[in-house]
Amino acid sequence: MNAKLSAGLLATALLLTGCGGGGDGQSTSTTTAKVGLITKTETNPFFVKMKEGAQKAAQANGLELMTAAGKFDGDNAAQITAIENMVGAGVKGILITPSDTKAIVPAIKKARDAGVLVIALDTPTEPQDATDALFATDNFKAGELIGQYAKAAMAGKPAKIATLDLAPGISVGQLRHDGFLKGYGVAAGDPSIVCSQDTRGDQAKGQTAMENCLQKAPDINLVYTINEPAALGAYTALKAKGREKEVLIVSVDGGCTGTKAVQSGQIAATSQQYPIKMAEDGVKAVATFAKGGQKASGYTDTGVTLITDKAVSGVEGKDTAFGLANCWG
Repeated sequence: MNAKLSAGLLATALLLTGCGGGGDGQSTSTTTAKVGLITKTETNPFFVKMKEGAQKAAQANGLELMTAAGKFDGDNAAQITAIENMVGAGVKGILITPSDTKAIVPAIKKARDAGVLVIALDTPTEPQDATDALFATDNFKAGELIGQYAKAAMAGKPAKIATLDLAPGISVGQLRHDGFLKGYGVAAGDPSIVCSQDTRGDQAKGQTAMENCLQKAPDINLVYTINEPAALGAYTALKAKGREKEVLIVSVDGGCTGTKAVQSGQIAATSQQYPIKMAEDGVKAVATFAKGGQKASGYTDTGVTLITDKAVSGVEGKDTAFGLANCWG
């Protein structure tokens, strides 16, 4: 009886330690290559979709996915810890949406020095070449598109603009803001910009920011927002003042909830981006690196589309039927 048990345990031990070989045409390896995904938060629908895309691509490419996120947008310390943990766990590559695009760079350098492929998703680091590659929307273009749309939609009416931005030190927020200004045709500091507030992309903070702006400049008639949660917060504040039909709101992201808000008329237009594609492309790049050592490099534009049901002359876009069919695809 004991002899049989010992033989069984020995056979099991040999099976486990021998799994790395394979060779019969079927994978029996327990040493599955790992890929890490680090997002800014876990709760933002944008990053929820990104995680879904990464999980699907990891399964399709035979990788094990590790995930981590900050507790809030801007939580650099949590992202540093996540990088260190993932490097310690032996990941082949890390996909990251950096919360602090400058402060995260030393941790990324350590990971790359350890032989890990690091790819930024959505948000470039500063400098951009601190990562091996970037898969992202052209955030400047996204802002520029809605700036152009807003300019055409205002039809020559003098603008009183509020910008509900992200937060200092986050490149994606600055790029969208600057793109909007260029698209609208105004420079930073222009007197038509009557209020600017940070929202961290949060709906409640967006509402508070809009309330503050309305106290400062009650005659605001155009609102740019960093994303659709901030836009919906702004809409709530405007509705409380009975001004929701008088103020044009434009935004960026193109999530399903945000696209529905365009469809309902709460938001006039949004620039739609594609986080699932960012994640899928990033995971595929890590799989290629894990198999053959070929590193992804440079910037890959994952696309942006203006979504509106109120088309304007001279600005190309798609309607909300397209937007809902492709929201965060």
